[in-house]
Amino acid sequence: MISDSFKQDLLNRVDVVDIVGRSVQLKKAGANFSGLCPFHGEKTPSFTVSPSKQFYHCFGCGAHGNAISFLMEYQGLGYVDAVRELAQGVGLKMPEFQRERSYPGARAGEGAAGASGVGAAAEEGPDLYALMERAMRYYRDQLKQSPRAIDYLKGRGLTGQIAARFGIGYAPAGWQNLQAVFPEYSEAAIKEVGLVIDNEAGKRYDRFRDRIMFPIHSQRGMVIGFGGRILGAESNEEGKATGPKYLNSPETPLFEKGRELYGFSQARNPIRSAGRAVVVEGYMDVVALAQAGVDYAVATLGTATSAVHVQKLFRQTDEVVFCFDGDRAGRKAAWHALEVCLPVLADNKTVRFLFLPAEHDPDSFVRERGQEAFEHELQRATPLSAFLLDHLSSDLDLDTPEGRSRLVHEAKPLLTRIAAPALQIQLGHQLAELAQMATQELARITGLRLSAERNFGRSFGRSDARRGAPPPARRGLEAKLERRLLRGLVAQPDRASALAGLMNTNAQEPGSPAARAITALTQQVLEQPGMSASFLLDVFQGSEHEKPIADAYAELLELRMDDAQLEADFQADLAAMRSALKTARIEQLKSIASEAMSAEEKTELVRLISEQAQRRDGTP
Repeated sequence: MISDSFKQDLLNRVDVVDIVGRSVQLKKAGANFSGLCPFHGEKTPSFTVSPSKQFYHCFGCGAHGNAISFLMEYQGLGYVDAVRELAQGVGLKMPEFQRERSYPGARAGEGAAGASGVGAAAEEGPDLYALMERAMRYYRDQLKQSPRAIDYLKGRGLTGQIAARFGIGYAPAGWQNLQAVFPEYSEAAIKEVGLVIDNEAGKRYDRFRDRIMFPIHSQRGMVIGFGGRILGAESNEEGKATGPKYLNSPETPLFEKGRELYGFSQARNPIRSAGRAVVVEGYMDVVALAQAGVDYAVATLGTATSAVHVQKLFRQTDEVVFCFDGDRAGRKAAWHALEVCLPVLADNKTVRFLFLPAEHDPDSFVRERGQEAFEHELQRATPLSAFLLDHLSSDLDLDTPEGRSRLVHEAKPLLTRIAAPALQIQLGHQLAELAQMATQELARITGLRLSAERNFGRSFGRSDARRGAPPPARRGLEAKLERRLLRGLVAQPDRASALAGLMNTNAQEPGSPAARAITALTQQVLEQPGMSASFLLDVFQGSEHEKPIADAYAELLELRMDDAQLEADFQADLAAMRSALKTARIEQLKSIASEAMSAEEKTELVRLISEQAQRRDGTP
């Protein structure tokens, strides 16, 4: 594992302008540099690089990050290889790695998830990529020699051309076939990349046997893992299991399931051309769709959809369609994908869900009905907003107050996680209509900033005073201040001490994304003093806080304020937030019936009112 101190030292030494400038033609634009975004097609520059913040941001597609993330996204490097390349450029020696370490659970991106890893970065040892390439060539050669495997693929409607495009092969039956490929069969590296297994007795055997083999490629097209589909029956005549239907490579220095998508390297350019990415569940779904002309599909690798998956796709396109089976398992997978999408949504991004008829998966559907019919279904896919509300209300009786209140209760934590502000407001209005509530009432309960002008529901004479729920105008002020305070914090992380505990004073509310980011960032900085601004995104990459932090960076680039103005604004916003929170607490305490207040609450109310009066009078 690469230490945080090493990464921070590295980021302090490299210049993101220099790193980006090797691939993008940059021009000076005031204190920053600008150019055409390398992550999407554009004619007018919207890509900005800040030398002072060591950060880049595209105002067109939202791509953002530091020097490490640029190499990962632009060159397709894995996390460790990106760090290694930067370290070599500034003369830093990479730390030694424990190659046998446990990869599951490692920091997101550091297990090489995606393309490279610890083994590849080590100064000594065999080239792990070369081992995987040799294995793929062996499996492809074995396919040519197996009429049974060829007949199976033909029976699934695949041509030799599509099999070659995806590098499909065959692992023959037998326990140690790879011994003929690797004279060094007993070496640790063969096990390290997941090609073999050692049993309890210490005997080594091939992991993949009698399986159709699907190579998994990194963004750069390098083989990092395999998926194997059993060719024979899953059990023999005696009912004894012969293995799972699908078997994936384990987590390795090259491969992390939670970050990789099958078929992404082949689909990357088609996704950009089509303006859409389709996410399916299986290898055969991806290959069959490509065979039919739908070459912009990818699949998760035996794991649930992750935020990293969604972000990776959003960097290529503005529309992602999840296509799952219409059964219970498929809908459960779709709901998980929806939850993962919420914190990384943007108002210029669209997520939809397509549920095929029960008798079909994408493979069978496109083989039976063809490309045109499948793409017609894609056009009719359910928007995320409709799926969210339909799913929540499906088992509720919305003709009763209990059913409608339960709907609001279930929707509240989901809506507060939506990072796209306009979509959040639109969904809030739709929820108010379904719940038969006034928009301002829903805003008070959920803490969402919703306009009170559009009232889709009916007011049932509820009191404006609610314990723990500030009025919409007050909550709107707090949300604005939270975003400004986050901006000041990312500009200068050592301001964390001034913000410690501040957001917790509003603990009854779920908090805006900015408030939650402030809390997480403050805790991180206090635990690890001296963090640089460019290191923050690296720490929170892939988390729900990445987007609000990146948005704060983007705002800094847009405002172009000097340090003195930023400091003045931060101090003013800090004072305003403290005042707003005290005012909200006073209103909260006043909403409690006098006889229900504790002695401590009465004392607190008197103290806060006195302090408020002193501030108005200008007395200390």
